[in-house]
Amino acid sequence: MRVLLDESVPRQLAPELRGYDVQTVVQAGWTGVQNGELLRRGAAAGFEVLVTMDRNLEHQQNIVRSGLGVLVVVARDNRVETLLQLAESIRTGLSQVRPGMVLHVGA
Repeated sequence: MRVLLDESVPRQLAPELRGYDVQTVVQAGWTGVQNGELLRRGAAAGFEVLVTMDRNLEHQQNIVRSGLGVLVVVARDNRVETLLQLAESIRTGLSQVRPGMVLHVGA
């Protein structure tokens, strides 16, 4: 499964998502791209899931039409140390999320 990490998610989380083909928005060259365009680009590039900490994304965009699954990480902050503690929950969420679906994991 191809996974795209949003800019709000520290890149250091990527190695913790073993078994998934993970790329960051920065690596894809999409820094600063707005959410709607990011979903379009991600789907066109073959990503299946966007991992984000943006809790408003699902209310601002039509996720069903995007063709991507969205995994929203709910945490007190986006520090690497905080998110590494949630790595197992994130991996579990990745195994459950499907295209057009929004799934929340974390605290």
